[in-house]
Amino acid sequence: MNTDHQGIFRKIIGQSDLMLQVFDVVKRVADSDTTIMINGETGTGKGMIARAIHQCSYRKSGPFIQINCGAISEGLLESELFGHVKGAFTGATADKPGKFELAKGGSIFLDEIGDMSPDLQVKVLRVLEENEFERVGGTKTLSSDARIIAATHRDLEEEVQKGNFREDLFYRLYVIPIALSALKERKSDIPLLINHFIKEISQTKGLEPIEMSDAAMGLFRQYDWPGNVRELHNLIERLVVLCDHRLIEPGDLPHRMRTGIPKINRPDLEVFSEGVNFTTAVTEYEKALIIKALEKTNWVKNRAAELLQIKRTTLVEKIKRYKITKEG
Repeated sequence: MNTDHQGIFRKIIGQSDLMLQVFDVVKRVADSDTTIMINGETGTGKGMIARAIHQCSYRKSGPFIQINCGAISEGLLESELFGHVKGAFTGATADKPGKFELAKGGSIFLDEIGDMSPDLQVKVLRVLEENEFERVGGTKTLSSDARIIAATHRDLEEEVQKGNFREDLFYRLYVIPIALSALKERKSDIPLLINHFIKEISQTKGLEPIEMSDAAMGLFRQYDWPGNVRELHNLIERLVVLCDHRLIEPGDLPHRMRTGIPKINRPDLEVFSEGVNFTTAVTEYEKALIIKALEKTNWVKNRAAELLQIKRTTLVEKIKRYKITKEG
């Protein structure tokens, strides 16, 4: 890794194998100009990785333009992406360039692209295939010179199967996929993140840094962080600002972190006098758990995997191995 890349990745905290793998992929693909899809739960840092890709590329001197496709209504989103001409709609009092124009020579980050409407998906597909688009209400064809980086928290493969996302756009986006792990899957990074956030927030707000007791740190590492790194950052900011004392103990933490690990109910199993085939029994129990999780989530695999606290890829492998189907 060269010195420039070291500086870029220093802003993204993580030394776990999972994060080092992400850093390696970013370095290798940054200059390729190939479309990249970043997948990960909300709060895992998809925007930071997108910016790192831009800053590691030959386009780094150009603009980095980002837009959250899930936070803007469909009508407004089209104008934001492609711009509009004067009189295109009520309130369009002047020509306005869109994000694709503003990103010329740089990169455009389409966050939460899985929330985009089918009509807009067609227009983004055209940009990917032909590097062309028109402003809303305009007739002049404009060319695009921006590297496209997209991101979503959704399972786009499932969205394609449901008919919510175009298959052709899916394959154009998934040229180079980057998967960001949930914080609960890289808990070795939690102390590093905590120390970084404490230092950063304390300096920004002009406050004395707080410290974590061993017991409090243990709870931080035990908790599953459904809001991922964003949730961790927000909690550290609250503790830095509100705690009168500088040593954080378990009692200072939210109740949800102090409730401990939930008890697991033992299944009603019986070992008969003639014995039981252990492997078969475990297999049948695992299969029954998977079916229950799938039924509870209407057969949405990523949600079922979350219930079972396993990776989606692991769940898919087990479904294939046990030949589980919705029809039974």
